Amino acid sequence: MKRANKILALVALFLLTISYGCKDLTKLNENPKVPSKVPSETLFANAVRNLSDQLATPNVNSGIFRLLAQQWAQTTYIDESNYDLATRNIPQNFWNRIYLGVIKNLREAKRLYAEEKYAAGTTDAKIRANREAITELVEVYAWHILVFTYGDIPYSQAMDINNPQPAYDDAYDIVRNLLTRIDAAYAKLDNGYEAFGAYDLIYGDDINLWKKFAASLKLRIAMLLADVPGFNAQAAVEDAVSKGVFTSQAERAAFRYLSAPPNTNPVWVDLVQSGRKDFVAANTLVDSMNAKSDPRVPFYFTKDASGGYSGGIYGDNNNYATYSKPSDIVTAPNAEHILLDYVEVEFLLAAAVERGYNVGGAASSHFKNAVIASAEYWGVDHPAASAFASGLPYSGTTDIGEQMWVAMYNRGWEAWTYWRFFDAPTLEAPPDAQWPVVPVRYPYPVQEQNLNEANWRAAVQKIGGDDIPTVKLFWDRN
Repeated sequence: MKRANKILALVALFLLTISYGCKDLTKLNENPKVPSKVPSETLFANAVRNLSDQLATPNVNSGIFRLLAQQWAQTTYIDESNYDLATRNIPQNFWNRIYLGVIKNLREAKRLYAEEKYAAGTTDAKIRANREAITELVEVYAWHILVFTYGDIPYSQAMDINNPQPAYDDAYDIVRNLLTRIDAAYAKLDNGYEAFGAYDLIYGDDINLWKKFAASLKLRIAMLLADVPGFNAQAAVEDAVSKGVFTSQAERAAFRYLSAPPNTNPVWVDLVQSGRKDFVAANTLVDSMNAKSDPRVPFYFTKDASGGYSGGIYGDNNNYATYSKPSDIVTAPNAEHILLDYVEVEFLLAAAVERGYNVGGAASSHFKNAVIASAEYWGVDHPAASAFASGLPYSGTTDIGEQMWVAMYNRGWEAWTYWRFFDAPTLEAPPDAQWPVVPVRYPYPVQEQNLNEANWRAAVQKIGGDDIPTVKLFWDRN
């Protein structure tokens, strides 16, 4: 019986072999539902989503910039408001999510673009060129977030699987290279052709808006370098403006979330869907806005228990029911997250004019435009927005810094970064904080100390220590 079964099995195998002939039987092992090769456009879209998620999230394991900028205060758990960045490994989580979730995806997308062989000048080649340029711009954006957060970082040797211990590049050298990359990407963009189609989750394949994004990103980076000795910030800023920066809030770069999971606003996920009550408005921000009768207050925050608007004491335990909370606009599942916008551009142009740069217009006009655009974006009608902006005092850079801090609400990284640049408004550390001043950088991840120790030590020695409150980054000169 066993012999008969064996014969039948051999006959079946023989017949199968005849049936397939010279076909590759390994294809039988391929799962059509789990492709071995990911389309490049999905890698790009995933990187953009990861970038937005990481900057938008209020999760205290990595996204504490709203706390560092004192936009929000905490209720029960107050470690992060008191600058305990180590317990939750916050700097390491942020580092990994930008490197691995964003840059790695973009690098893999670029690798796949390079495999596409098209004759020069063809439509397909033009589309690929646009894809390469847009991917490059998003990667530059991710790199500049890392550099302006940590300082020297692995860059030229980063993301190489054959080099698990990359050297740290000089932060100033990195940023200058990023500006060069922006110029090259800008020159490559051709608005006569498409790029990603529906996979472009920022601009829906509007190449002209990607050009404006490139110019506006260059403006941001160049202005942040304005106090660096030896850097010609004026030339870089003026070049950015000549390329065509944003001229209306409609041109903003924003990631639009959807109303239903899983593609929802991270603030909604962490505060509403989870049912957590960890945050209230910070008294630092609300008090400042109330003092100026700022019409944006009811759009930023809910009413408090008394029917007004008030913030909890920053760095202290606060009763959730007592104080104002982030508004329904902020916590909506489909709320967008802004990466770069016209409001920011107008404030930067005001600061540029104050420094004597030839960017056109008066500093006070750019300042007023920024405030009006911010207020209208949140829902204030034009007459009220214009009246408020006209009534604000304006005497120069300090006023720019203070109003930029207010306007960057719900964009914690930008609020924290421009506070460091302008040194306005005055923010003080809580009395029980681990450090006597507000942190001005993230320390390096613990994993770098363990897995890349020699290069980590060299970087720490070069910048003057890994002490977050006292060691300012190369661009933070005030």
